[in-house]
Amino acid sequence: MTEQSHFALLADYNRWMNRKLYAAAATLDADALAQDRGAFFGSILGTLNHLVVADTIWLKRFASHPAHVRTLRALAEVPLPNALDAVPFPDFAALRTHREWLDALIVDWTRTAPEGGWNQVLSYGNTRGVPFRKRMDLLMLHFFNHQTHHRGQATTLLSQADVDVGETDLRALLPDEAED
Repeated sequence: MTEQSHFALLADYNRWMNRKLYAAAATLDADALAQDRGAFFGSILGTLNHLVVADTIWLKRFASHPAHVRTLRALAEVPLPNALDAVPFPDFAALRTHREWLDALIVDWTRTAPEGGWNQVLSYGNTRGVPFRKRMDLLMLHFFNHQTHHRGQATTLLSQADVDVGETDLRALLPDEAED
């Protein structure tokens, strides 16, 4: 598998899991979604908003790289979140719609990014302005791992609310291989 196909698989997994997570969350009312459950970002809604915030910050950074500007240009109109705990979407339906849009963008980007664009260096500043220079392929691993980390938290919060998300393993998306 190429880097491109690995990242495309992770983007598919990301979208699949987000759809499952949001379908499970949709079974709860607004009060239950906003209930502080003691997680890093308080509630299920806070955790899901954090994922959108962090994804937006990272995608806007990725879009600043000359090799990725074209495929991520749709982000130009999306405002940069001002804090990692921001809640740009207090309404779950609006959050869900935005998440679907973001996931479609990620899937498209991972399939259409230019060949060789993954092993280039990205210069960026973190939310406190500290400068970094890191390889895109390694940042992509962080990008997808961060999503998995916080989706795991959201899955736990849903489980505590007696909502089962179901299968969550990447293995479920891996094709079976023919025997030799």
